[in-house]
Amino acid sequence: MKRFIVGTAGHIDHGKTTLVKALTGVDTDRLKEEKQRGISIELGFAPFNLPGGQKAAIVDVPGHERFIRHMLAGAFGVDMVLLTIAADEGIMPQTREHMDIIELLGVDKGLVVITKADLVDEEWMMMVEEEIREYLQGTILEGAPVMAVSALSGRGIPELLAAIEKVAEDVQQRNAEGYARLPIDRAFTISGFGTVVTGTLWSGKIRVGDMLELMPRGRQVKVRTLHVHNDKVNTAYAGQRVAVNLQGIELAEVYRGELLATPGVLASSYRIDARLKLIKSSKRSLANWNRVRFHLGTDEAMGRVVLLDREQLNPGEEALVQLVMEKPVVAYKGDRFVIRYYSPVTTIGGGVVIDPQAPKQKRFNEEVLEKLSMKEEGSLYERVLLEMENKSEEIMSLTDLVRYTGSSIPAVTAELEQLIQDGQVEDLKNGDYISHKGLNRIRERIQAWLKEYHHQYPLRSGYSREDLRSRFFSKINARRFNLIVKYLEEQGGLISVHNNLALPGHCPQPGPREEALIDGITGAMEKDLFSPPSLGDIKTLLAADENAFNEVVSYLVDNGRLVKINQDMVFSAQAVEVGKELLQGYFTENKELTLAAARDLFNTSRKYALPLIEYYDRVRFTKRMGDIRVKI
Repeated sequence: MKRFIVGTAGHIDHGKTTLVKALTGVDTDRLKEEKQRGISIELGFAPFNLPGGQKAAIVDVPGHERFIRHMLAGAFGVDMVLLTIAADEGIMPQTREHMDIIELLGVDKGLVVITKADLVDEEWMMMVEEEIREYLQGTILEGAPVMAVSALSGRGIPELLAAIEKVAEDVQQRNAEGYARLPIDRAFTISGFGTVVTGTLWSGKIRVGDMLELMPRGRQVKVRTLHVHNDKVNTAYAGQRVAVNLQGIELAEVYRGELLATPGVLASSYRIDARLKLIKSSKRSLANWNRVRFHLGTDEAMGRVVLLDREQLNPGEEALVQLVMEKPVVAYKGDRFVIRYYSPVTTIGGGVVIDPQAPKQKRFNEEVLEKLSMKEEGSLYERVLLEMENKSEEIMSLTDLVRYTGSSIPAVTAELEQLIQDGQVEDLKNGDYISHKGLNRIRERIQAWLKEYHHQYPLRSGYSREDLRSRFFSKINARRFNLIVKYLEEQGGLISVHNNLALPGHCPQPGPREEALIDGITGAMEKDLFSPPSLGDIKTLLAADENAFNEVVSYLVDNGRLVKINQDMVFSAQAVEVGKELLQGYFTENKELTLAAARDLFNTSRKYALPLIEYYDRVRFTKRMGDIRVKI
């Protein structure tokens, strides 16, 4: 059966809560203050059955102007609206404001319910109906059924239920295959169970045992139990009112306005790019940087409006904007939102999210406006490529691209396959993708740096892979950077030498000055193989520049012509090999080697003999056993 949510809308004291009770048998005014004052303050929820056996849920919203923010929290996620107008009063201020909100949220399925029909005569009722139909012209509910009921007597209630069922046939069911998103509109505790949150599941599904992410904090929580329409279930689907019993979190740690979501899918942001429209009836224009109240789901945030292509937005006009928030908000591409003026608080407009994690944008910039238009109206193929090329030096996963484009996994997967075939995107495997434009830019930056580096340090084999990543590509983690390096190696754009990277064909090549230093260093080291001078002494002897000398020493070590015995001592490769030959001969006649014997064998002092035989231990040529060595 189809899953959908019905919502009420209308002016205060126009009988919304009484109507809900007549439809469902549930009094949604649960607070003591609501009972005393006879008005709805908080959101109310109730399940009910349609004539054909279909189960649905209804959200009852407060009508008082002071509680519009509560009304907004309930209106998001509604699939069908019952615009409620009292027969004895007709269209009133909050009727109009609620209707504006319905239009801003794109709720285009619904009907108009004239309540308190028993309080007026037939002639008055005809006048009210005519007023309503005239008012609805040009609105999202133009042509919607208009029905008169008396909730107290029950007149018209069966017919209303049948009409709801009929309208519901045209409601588009929400996608239960995507990622789960549930804005929290209520949190409470139940003895023996702990923290429970409720909300309308916007997309995806939630199962008992699922791990979810509480956004924007990113805290992981576990689903202990689930209830839909007061029934315990194992799985809840998009389009249902859901109560989620959370494990391992206290009530004081959960707030209305937060969101439960599939882990790793959503991210919070202080900047959102959007198309914003001011309602025609607004008495206010918006100037650049005006402060507003931003409503999305059950969340409310203060923010500023940056007009990207004009200095002022007038009633009835729309424009591309950037919303700069005063706290992090969680949005998804395609989400609808409502803005209210900061003070006095009135609903002035709303729109659609284009980029939920936007960079700071320049005003009156044609490139910015063109890219936003492409994100808003381009094909999915174009939008996937645009997102990848905008973030050209980032590697993206399928989850990233679904989030950025606001599309589905199957749809994005199909476009990625086509982009790969078209040579626009490269599959780096393991679920990682990068645009060819981005790959070429990374290749050019790496090659330009290595060319400069090889010129400055001709004796070095290459530049450290990790230093290169952290210096130029810190946004790319080590695993993903290695994928890029592997790809560039396979394409012949790089070579890897141990943990260093170099340009193809690079071979450390000393020039005349370096050759002179090499001859001086090796000559000094080989005069007395087993009692070599220190590097500091050689540098002083040769009167060498320190940087040039150190470069040559590193080159000789890399090429194996010098061997670092320990942190402070270097031997020539010739000394190390001759030492091995002497030891080999020694062990043909002796089973054990003492330090004194090694000292005599190498004809050197203990200062050199001990580090040398410790080196042979490390390279597993000899093995230490107490105070002696044996041949391995």
